[in-house]
Amino acid sequence: MQAFQDVTTWVFDLDNTLYPPRYRLFDQIEVRMTRWVMNALGVDHAEANRLRTHYWQSYGTTLAGLMREHGVDPDPYLTDVHDIDFSVLPPDPELASRIGALPGRRIVYTNGCAPYAQRVLKARGLTKLFDAVYGVEHADFLPKPERAAFDIIFAKDGFDVTRAAMFEDDPRNLVVPFELGMRTVFVAPDPLDQAHIQHHTDDLAPFLARILGH
Repeated sequence: MQAFQDVTTWVFDLDNTLYPPRYRLFDQIEVRMTRWVMNALGVDHAEANRLRTHYWQSYGTTLAGLMREHGVDPDPYLTDVHDIDFSVLPPDPELASRIGALPGRRIVYTNGCAPYAQRVLKARGLTKLFDAVYGVEHADFLPKPERAAFDIIFAKDGFDVTRAAMFEDDPRNLVVPFELGMRTVFVAPDPLDQAHIQHHTDDLAPFLARILGH
C-alpha cells in the first residue's frame, strides 16, 4: 500500500488487535477486574461492574480510575487481573510471518502490563518478533488515550512518529497518533467513519500482507 511505503516503525496494541476478539480473552480479565473492585471498595457485583465500566469510559482504563479516585496501588491490581488462562489463544503462524516481514522497528504498546503482554505474545507465537514491549507501567501508569501516555512511550522509544503506523482496536487510542502524523489502522469487526481513522481491517494478517505487497 502506498500509504505505508515510508513507515519505519510499526506500533501494535495488544488485546483484540494481535488476537481476534472471538477468543474473548479480555472477558476473563473483566471478570477479575470486577471481583477486584468488589473486594477493594467493598461494593456488590453490580456496583463494581458499573464502576469498572465508568472508569474505563472516563479515564481510559479501570486502573486509572481506581488510582485517581481511590489511590489504588497498581502493581497488585495488574498482577491479579492478568492471572488468566492463555490456552484459549492459538498460535498464528500467518500473522507471525506478516509481522516478521515488516521493515523497520516493531513494538507493542498496551494499557495492560508488559509481563501480561509477553504471555499473550508467547501464546500467539509472536515472542521474538518485536523490538520492544511497553505496558502501562512504562508510561507511569498513565493510560492511552491520554496524550501524556503516548508522549512518554514514544519518547522512550525514540522513533520518528511521522514515519510510524499505529494499529488499535479502540478508536479513542488512535486520536493522538493521528494528530502526531502517524498512519492509523482501526482493527475491529466494523469500520468507523471518523477523521482520525485512516484505515480499517477486521483481519490483521491479510491487511499486513497487502501492505507488504503479498
